[in-house]
Amino acid sequence: MNPFKPPLAEDATPAGPEDADSIGARLRLRRKVRGLSLKEVAQRAEISIGLLSQIERGLTMPSVRSLGAVCAALEMPVGWLFDAPDSGGGNGIVVRSHHRRVLDLGSKGMVKELMTPDSCGGIQMMRLVIRPGGSTGDTPYNHPEGAKCGTVLSGVLGLEVDGEVFRVAAGDSFAFEAKRMIRFWCDGDQTTEALWVVTPAVY
Repeated sequence: MNPFKPPLAEDATPAGPEDADSIGARLRLRRKVRGLSLKEVAQRAEISIGLLSQIERGLTMPSVRSLGAVCAALEMPVGWLFDAPDSGGGNGIVVRSHHRRVLDLGSKGMVKELMTPDSCGGIQMMRLVIRPGGSTGDTPYNHPEGAKCGTVLSGVLGLEVDGEVFRVAAGDSFAFEAKRMIRFWCDGDQTTEALWVVTPAVY
């Protein structure tokens, strides 16, 4: 058995309404605002109508790849799905730790915190917290331009880049072109925490 192989994760996993409803509701509202049917969005995102319907109803949490594809089909930035604190105080330069926007992927076992302001579109930094068994899904994804880099703060990050698998331990860092096909996961039974930087900002 390959110790680097991540636990299998479906493209979408069952989720209770409590951890997926806010994402599904926002996607459904955007679809209705755009005047699109489930079929049209599903075709554009290259996923099944059934999967899209389950995502909207909060019954399934999509993979990172599927979530990005649905947002692209709806012509909306993924950042719209992040929960923003009630109080702002942002100045376009400093993001206070208690003002970070958060996206909890629930049953996918991952939480993303935006650490850079939206006003700086040239670069973006996120804090990733990936619970044991959490991953971006089985299907690799990429972005058409830019680069990505990061460092692991605690735990171990499993990282696959163009089919090559790496085990990135605390203190290790990585960097690659955004066009390369990737996926990542928590490697082991300890929660993985990492800083993830992309340029340009993708959310």
